[in-house]
Amino acid sequence: MVFVPAPCVPELGDVPDSITLEQFINDEKYGRHPSARSRNPYTCGITGKTFTCEEVKNRTTYMARAISKRLGFLPNEDTEWHKVACIYSLNTIDYIPLTHAIHRLSGIVTPASAAYSALELQHQLKSSNATALFTCAPLLENALKAAEGAGISRDRIFLLELPGASGGSGFVTVENLVSEGAKLPELDPLRWAKGQGARQVAYLCYSSGTSGLPKAVMVSHRNVIANSMQIRLIDRDPRKEIGIDSQVTMGLLPFSHIYALVVVTHVGTYRGDEIIVLPRFEFKTFLSSIQDYKINQVSVVPPIIINLIRNQAIASKYDLSSVRFLYTGAAPLGSETVTELLKQYPNWKVGQGYGMTETATGMVSTRENDILVGSSGNLLPGSRAKIIDFDGKEVTEYEKPGELYFQGPAVTLGYLNNEKATAETFVWDEDGRWIRTGDEVLVRLAPSGTEHFVIVDRIKELIKVKGHQVAPAELEAHLLTHPHVSDCTVIQVPDEMAGEVPKAFVVKSAAATGSDDEVARGIAKHVEDHKARYKWLKGGVEFIDVIPKSPSGKILRRLLRDKDKESRRAKGAKI
Repeated sequence: MVFVPAPCVPELGDVPDSITLEQFINDEKYGRHPSARSRNPYTCGITGKTFTCEEVKNRTTYMARAISKRLGFLPNEDTEWHKVACIYSLNTIDYIPLTHAIHRLSGIVTPASAAYSALELQHQLKSSNATALFTCAPLLENALKAAEGAGISRDRIFLLELPGASGGSGFVTVENLVSEGAKLPELDPLRWAKGQGARQVAYLCYSSGTSGLPKAVMVSHRNVIANSMQIRLIDRDPRKEIGIDSQVTMGLLPFSHIYALVVVTHVGTYRGDEIIVLPRFEFKTFLSSIQDYKINQVSVVPPIIINLIRNQAIASKYDLSSVRFLYTGAAPLGSETVTELLKQYPNWKVGQGYGMTETATGMVSTRENDILVGSSGNLLPGSRAKIIDFDGKEVTEYEKPGELYFQGPAVTLGYLNNEKATAETFVWDEDGRWIRTGDEVLVRLAPSGTEHFVIVDRIKELIKVKGHQVAPAELEAHLLTHPHVSDCTVIQVPDEMAGEVPKAFVVKSAAATGSDDEVARGIAKHVEDHKARYKWLKGGVEFIDVIPKSPSGKILRRLLRDKDKESRRAKGAKI
């Protein structure tokens, strides 16, 4: 059974396939919210510095001229693979316009996580064949080491300015490029062939994956254009009903990650929003920016929501009444967590989205007028899905789990220089090309009559206990309701009798008293009192200072599995 968008979801229509992202965002003829009625696209949440739509467009043009002169990136010469630039920076108001400046030159941008070490960055520079690097003062030391290892000279390293950051003298800044480009002649117009936007890579994004080195995902211009249009179509209805043209949103999540790169920045700019840019997460700054800028939509990841719930003594000092919609992604958000959040903020609407780097980005998303707690929402316009159960049969009923296969215009081109991984993930059948997500999902019929997708967990992460399947995310959500648990994750560990059993890694809260054994027993009993026997923490409870997570908030369970294996090996246990 192939699932399709609900009848109430608008049709997608034609997606431009022969233009750059820069043209799509800056030219109103492609459907973006009229500039005259749009808010300033990017505002620094620290200093208040801001630019109008026209100023952003001009800065993009000026950056493109200066970059072309300095790097030899000519709009209609060489292929895009000769014009790859890496951005390794914390969020700034010039981050996305800089990417569009590279696109204006028919180049490729490869965004790198600001959490990367020098060696991790070097891998990305070399594997993407980047020939230029844009960074910021706090990351300059790592950037220089990586650039040297990748053979990028210092005159091809540039700085994005951050509020309050010092250092980096001697390097050309983005502001320098803007000033320089304002005095340079106009660039030749791009001469793109029909369909080039669907074929040409705009962003080379590195997927975190579950093992091994990150893979480079080739994201085309049309992929991002399509997803921007899809999300824009389904998120406007509630605001039309109350007469709001645009809104103030939060730009906190790393712009290097596909979630913020597409859903926060491109979608936000396309619908005329003002994005309040924060370079990194700091709890009080997060709260004060909502209060000071009267932010309406807050896009976050689950760990930030847990932080908000756990720190109400601080949060209650700030006026968060402007928030209408809290939107979360990158990892499932449990129903128990949503319920707890709504007890504290009953006027908020809380929704989820689900996507991958390989689908650039969203596959399903919550509409504000059709929220089902625990689901990630409805299929986006122009997309289709099917679910294959664990016996390889296609699911034809609600509430039956299996692996999600997805089809849509934002499904990316594949992995760079990795035909094997591409063939394994992007598969074909009589219905066309699908992406195998590797995620266990089920479809649930909402009271509204629409089909909602519930993300259970990564299939590789599921714990198989005597024929039962346990989703770590479910247990984690329950554990977080215990007053002695500040943060946690659950992994599978081997067991002679059951095959696998759950084990919890827990960060204790300030309220935890007594010995570790006493606290662990209390936490285990909390699960035993509320969950089926096969979900009990037979693998034990281990305390840890911090749960390892990626910059987007994904729990890195593989690191804890390695830690557990080493511990068992040291004790002489069978691995």
